[in-house]
Amino acid sequence: MSKKLSQAILPLAGLGTRFLPWTKSVPKEMLPLGTKPFVAHLVEECVGMGITDLCFVISEGKELIPQYFERDEKLETEMQRRGNSTIIEELHRYDAVRFHVVYQHEQRGDGHAILQAKDWVASDEIAILFGDDLFIGAGSALEQLKKGYDVSEGAGERAVIALENIPREQTKKYGIVEVESEDPSNPRLKKLKSLVEKPDPAVAPSTLGIVGRYLIPRSTFAVLPRVHSATRDGEIRLIDALIAQLKDIAIFGYECEGKRLDTGTPEGYRNALIAFEAAKSQVH
Repeated sequence: MSKKLSQAILPLAGLGTRFLPWTKSVPKEMLPLGTKPFVAHLVEECVGMGITDLCFVISEGKELIPQYFERDEKLETEMQRRGNSTIIEELHRYDAVRFHVVYQHEQRGDGHAILQAKDWVASDEIAILFGDDLFIGAGSALEQLKKGYDVSEGAGERAVIALENIPREQTKKYGIVEVESEDPSNPRLKKLKSLVEKPDPAVAPSTLGIVGRYLIPRSTFAVLPRVHSATRDGEIRLIDALIAQLKDIAIFGYECEGKRLDTGTPEGYRNALIAFEAAKSQVH
């Protein structure tokens, strides 16, 4: 019987230097996509899976992110006075969600960011959603990973990571996986043999890149502090922890359906705006 996901971590502490000077005062994750900031789409991806415990990992100066989700009684009172029931309903959208905030005081890698939430973690499986990626045109990436997680239940303790087939010349920008086998009933679900960080295209084991969504077991948090010494720059990276766990747990990749919006660069953000509006017009 599949377990319900209950906790998610959103690492959002990056400085957003590519978006300066905007990010000097406003976090990149607060850039609008449709009528909401990008981070709200990530939160709603979690809520859509029934996740009600969310932890934001932020750096100093990014307090606007959690503030966006706080109740504003003065504003609600004014909207009630005006009889604007639609806005009141929107303001109560996140009432059932319990938000937690931790700080990453040093930029020491994505694994280091996740590690700041270690004491908050209480569930056996934790969803990780990085702030630049969103899939549209199919079920959410988290929904697809959960499907892969449920199908692979017989493997015991396991991790499932989101994959996208990318152009080979771009492997230097991604973590890349080596596939051991595919699920006969769903070839998008792949048991992984190895993972490698940003390989040269000539030696990359595949063109399946890791893209911004993970379901990891709680045991990964015990491994993360031990992997920083293996990196030349002293960073703690989630991919290194998963590589270290390959001998102990099963790791699966799920090649997600839909179009991935990458808002990590100004050009990517512009393209995401166009794709998002195009997808909305098709729905309507």
